[in-house]
Amino acid sequence: MFARAAIAALLLLLATAPLFAAGGGGGGGGPQEEHWAFKSRNFQRGYQAVEKADYRAAIEWFNLAVAADPKDPDALTYLGYSHRKLGDYPAAMKYYEQALAVNPKHVGAHEYLGEAYLEMNNLPKAREELAKLDDICWLGCEEYRELKTAIRQYEQQHKG
Repeated sequence: MFARAAIAALLLLLATAPLFAAGGGGGGGGPQEEHWAFKSRNFQRGYQAVEKADYRAAIEWFNLAVAADPKDPDALTYLGYSHRKLGDYPAAMKYYEQALAVNPKHVGAHEYLGEAYLEMNNLPKAREELAKLDDICWLGCEEYRELKTAIRQYEQQHKG
C-alpha cells in the first residue's frame, strides 16, 4: 500500500516538475498569471499592455521592470516578444538571448525565439528551439505544443 502511494506521489511530482523547473514565462495565459501576481507593478503593467497588443507601452513598462531587476528572465522575454510583435527582430533576439543567459531553461523564451525564427524564415533554427523545449519539457508543456503547431503551420504554408 505504501509503495503505491509513494509511486503515485513520485508521478505527481514528476508531472509538475517542469512547471517549477522550467521558469515559466511562456505562451498565452493560464497558470503563469498566478506567477505574475508576485511580479513588480511595472511588470504587471507591461503584461497588461501585451494582453491589449499595445507593444510600445509594454516595452516602456518592461524596460522599467528590467531596470529594477536586470536578471528577470520573464521581463526580458516579454521585452523580446514586444519588440518582435513590432517587427524589430534584432532587439527581440537580443532580449531572448539575455533571458536565456539568465535561465537557459526558460520555456517562454525558447518558444518565442522559435516563433521569431519562423517569422524570419529560419525553419532549422526554429526546430532547434523545439528540440530544446522537448528536452526541457520531457513530459510535455504548452510552449512545446504551441511551437510545434507553429512549425507545422509554417511547413504547410511553405510547401512546394
